Amino acid sequence: MDGGIVDSRTSKLTIDRGACGYLTIDLTALCRNYDKLCSIVAPARAAAVVKADAYGLGANQVSKALYGRGSRHFFVAHFVEALRLRPHLPRDASIFVLNGLLPGNETACAEGGFVPVINSLDQLQQWSETARSLKRRLPAALQFDTGMSRLGIPPEERGAVAAHLTAADHLDILFVMSHLASADEAESIQNADQLAEMRRVAEEFPGYDLSFANSGGIFLGGDFHGVLARPGIALYGGAPTGGVRNPMEPVVRLEVAVVQTRTVPTGARVGYGGVHVTKTETRLATIAAGYADGLPRSLSDRGSVYYNGVRLPIVGRVSMDSTTIDISALPEGTLSFGSLVEVLGDHQTIDDIARDAGLISYEILTSLGHRFHRQYR
Repeated sequence: MDGGIVDSRTSKLTIDRGACGYLTIDLTALCRNYDKLCSIVAPARAAAVVKADAYGLGANQVSKALYGRGSRHFFVAHFVEALRLRPHLPRDASIFVLNGLLPGNETACAEGGFVPVINSLDQLQQWSETARSLKRRLPAALQFDTGMSRLGIPPEERGAVAAHLTAADHLDILFVMSHLASADEAESIQNADQLAEMRRVAEEFPGYDLSFANSGGIFLGGDFHGVLARPGIALYGGAPTGGVRNPMEPVVRLEVAVVQTRTVPTGARVGYGGVHVTKTETRLATIAAGYADGLPRSLSDRGSVYYNGVRLPIVGRVSMDSTTIDISALPEGTLSFGSLVEVLGDHQTIDDIARDAGLISYEILTSLGHRFHRQYR
């Protein structure tokens, strides 16, 4: 929490760790988002998807906060993420590896008490052999492809998987699951198609609990919930469904420092390539963040930042380490060396920036760099 002081009178940054701004992660808002999702899926439970370092916000801190709120199921993508997260959670927290295990990681997974998500007959056979060699029962989840064609046991392998489970008695299948491809589009026919296929899977594998809904799936209704929903982006304040008001609270605030201000004449070229040419005398500020810090280059001449609610457009190309903004809308002298501008906050969300950049909110979150001073509250 320490490392810098913001002077509220001047909105200037005083910091002793060389950072170029503040990235604030509101763990209280995160937990309220989790509570909301839990209330929607009840009596089912809600897990927490904390892959990719909790979408870039810090898996250790996020997972601790959500564990304190009652979550006991945490999903990462790769085994290396599970290994890194394990020391930060009590032993009664289950950590699932969504991509399953690459060959050679099975024994370490079993010894660490992790749960692989089985995506193929090959993975199932490897995990079964590990259980036999260790002479113990091992937990697993089975993921089936219901129409996304990405990860999951394909339809043609379902018979062999069922036969394998019948012959083997050394695996504890905690649930069967699948992943929705279009849950953020509530009217997409793919949702109904995947639900129908998931029901066929349930008929072929009777007696197992189901896990189906991701963030968007939670808002599609109870038919999609199963016993365990797996929200990701909604936890972090991203909109789970497109085209409607976002019901989630923002979790992230980003303020970046001004490095320099100047006034340039009509016809001045701004940024790499000189692609932006001023039409009038213009007051500019350069801020200490660029595409290496998570401000996509596609925001060039399209995006903006804010100061006290005033929109300040990005002009010219976003550079690796800096971005130039037009501050002509502010009274002269409002911003100066060290002033802070809002990149994410009350006036601009991760979905707003994603829209302006032609990206999705996931890309914005997971790209936020580590040259900002991170503070958790």
